[in-house]
Amino acid sequence: MIERHWREYLRKMRGTTRGSPPRVSNAEMFWSWVGAFLGITALVWSGRLFFDGSDLVLMIGSFGASAVLLYGAVRSPLAQPRNVLGGHIISALIGVLSWKLLQPVPWLAPAVAVATAIAIMHATRTLHPPGGATALIAVIGSPEIHHLGFWYVLVPATLGPLILLVVALLINNIPRSRRYPEIWF
Repeated sequence: MIERHWREYLRKMRGTTRGSPPRVSNAEMFWSWVGAFLGITALVWSGRLFFDGSDLVLMIGSFGASAVLLYGAVRSPLAQPRNVLGGHIISALIGVLSWKLLQPVPWLAPAVAVATAIAIMHATRTLHPPGGATALIAVIGSPEIHHLGFWYVLVPATLGPLILLVVALLINNIPRSRRYPEIWF
């Protein structure tokens, strides 16, 4: 009985589909590239314009993953405005709280931040995978990130996704083959 259970368990790991995912059109690749280029450029430019100009204040690694969803998977539920904004904001808040409460136990804070962010994003229907990275960055980030404290939730974790969303609205609706968003809130 136990052996059968293990075989069934391991069989699940084979997957259900053979082969590669379908290739997207050249036009789809082009618009994904344009959107990502302009979205990330807008973050860098805004950070330099509205902040001290010497640092990439609005740039955290999780925004690269958000760009993949916003410009490369525009129809995905994970790329919709509710998920993008809610996922980053909730995860940033949880990440900052985890750092503040668990700073004396640095091995525990990252796991609590990411796991709790996932659970709360599920509960609020705002699941956005890059949010897990936003929570993690709040915990393992530089002293400058830690010094921001709850400001991290506003800048970069709210303002950054807002900028990416504005670019997504403008760019993703240019070609007839795209429509963004599918769902607002």
